[in-house]
Parts: sequence; structure tokens; C-alpha cells
Amino acid sequence: MHYPRRLSKRSRVRKQGFRARMRTPGGRKVLKRKRAIGRRIKLD
Repeated sequence: MHYPRRLSKRSRVRKQGFRARMRTPGGRKVLKRKRAIGRRIKLD
């Protein structure tokens, strides 16, 4: 049986992690929106 979304932690971090977000203008916009609503952003 195949389980959905069984990504390795490394590939998940590379796609969705903080540094991946900072790499692109759109990703920086995402972080900016999250900060605007008061989300605590993990700075790893």
C-alpha cells in the first residue's frame, strides 16, 4: 500500500523550509504575510 506524502525530511525542508522560502521573492512574501498575522517564524 502506498502512503501519501511520505517525503523524506530532507526533501521536505528543501522545498518548504525557511531557507527555501528566503531564496525566492515569492517565498519572502509568504514569510512577510505570516509575520504580519503574528506567526512566530522559526529562524533555523
